[in-house]
Amino acid sequence: MRTILPLLAATLCIATVQAQEIETAKTPIGDIQLHFGLPATPAEERRIYDEMDFQRATQAYIWAIPFVAMAQWMDAHLHQIGAAELETVLYQNFSDKKGILTANLTTPYLITFGNLSKGPIVLEMPVGNTAGMVMDFWQRPMTDIGQAGPDKGQGAKYLLVGPGRTAPKAPGYRVVQVRTNNFFAGIRVLDPGEDKIAAARKGFRLYPFAQRANPPAQQSRGVDGKTWSQVQPRGLAYWERFNEYMQQEPVDERDRMMTAMLAPLGLEKGKPFQPGEREKKLLIDGALMGELMSMNISYAKRFPDSYYRQDAKWAYVIMFDPGQETLNYSQLDERTDYFYEAVTAASGMVSKTPGVGSAYLGAYKDKNDQWFDGSKTYRLHVPPNPPAKNFWSLTVYDTYDRVQLDNPTQIADISSRKEGLKKNADGSVDLYVGPKAPSGWEKNWIETIPQKAWFAYFRFYGPTEGYFQRTYALPDFEEVSQ
Repeated sequence: MRTILPLLAATLCIATVQAQEIETAKTPIGDIQLHFGLPATPAEERRIYDEMDFQRATQAYIWAIPFVAMAQWMDAHLHQIGAAELETVLYQNFSDKKGILTANLTTPYLITFGNLSKGPIVLEMPVGNTAGMVMDFWQRPMTDIGQAGPDKGQGAKYLLVGPGRTAPKAPGYRVVQVRTNNFFAGIRVLDPGEDKIAAARKGFRLYPFAQRANPPAQQSRGVDGKTWSQVQPRGLAYWERFNEYMQQEPVDERDRMMTAMLAPLGLEKGKPFQPGEREKKLLIDGALMGELMSMNISYAKRFPDSYYRQDAKWAYVIMFDPGQETLNYSQLDERTDYFYEAVTAASGMVSKTPGVGSAYLGAYKDKNDQWFDGSKTYRLHVPPNPPAKNFWSLTVYDTYDRVQLDNPTQIADISSRKEGLKKNADGSVDLYVGPKAPSGWEKNWIETIPQKAWFAYFRFYGPTEGYFQRTYALPDFEEVSQ
């Protein structure tokens, strides 16, 4: 101790002198004035807190993206479209789907929402060629249904049970424990024809388990020309929508650190959301920066093995396990990559079984590594024999809103099912995307809008071996002169 104490005293003295000498800290947010190594004034203390809360709002925006998309869609289902809980809505045409992030424009959707805090719900799947899922509000698939689900398109009864609740004894039901109270359920009708749609609307049924002895007829409606949107709102509205539905849900263990970061900003479970002017500004600024970061994650992918092949810029749209977990971490950036630009996930969307489910590739830049420009014309050469058992489609989306391009022709999709599609002698197809159709190629053209950027999805329905083995080479879009 006789040796240690003088050394310790000397160390403390030196540290004090050094602290007194530090007058300014050079930081990314500018110089911070210090006294004794501490913020020199209350104003500097507040500036540090402002930066801390801004950073937390920014990261919380990224974390909440999948949840807010579901909350916005359920709100639109109930209030903009005017459907009831468990009533299905048919999204069939271009106009119906304008409000959906990166909608598939080739097959119709049947979608509904429910809340399991009121008790278990029965979901009946009809026999038929459909594909879909039940998701919780973090867009984690609780089960696939239809072709890629355990019923394999042969029909089944599922029993949906809410978080923390015990399933009733129910022989003959497939029990699905859903991890949030609110849930999404939806299917795509894969076979063309009004009769197939009508059969799905009748047979895809949801009703309370308590009514199982005498279930009501399934209610279903169309969008009927209503203006609606499930795209995450911007600014303070993002947090208002998040708060509204967050109050209805349990907090996962994995999310407790994020909810702790939001509490000083006025977002806390069990308390009213009443942010002051300071908190509003920080939340709005955080939403803006959070979206810019999410956009970067999505459109300028940096994950290893993001690209389908090394000879083109087609990227895998889904870079995560739909359950959103790895051995060591939750897939925060990976799910942001997808859920910023898209909505809904299912195991069938990352199918590894040839001929089952679907596969998605995204193009965000042209052959010359430039963003797509709505004032220019591009050609995509689709080589013969695309690896799709059912069909393929190309869809073009507005980069800013991530919905289909709302162009004058009201056509943003071309599929191999399209009547009059012009093919080359070898079976290949040339597709054109631009403000004006090249002469003679009108059936193979998607119209773009000058001053708007766009991106594209190429979908394989029933992907076959050529896709999984990456032997099918889909080239880049090339700019062409008109």
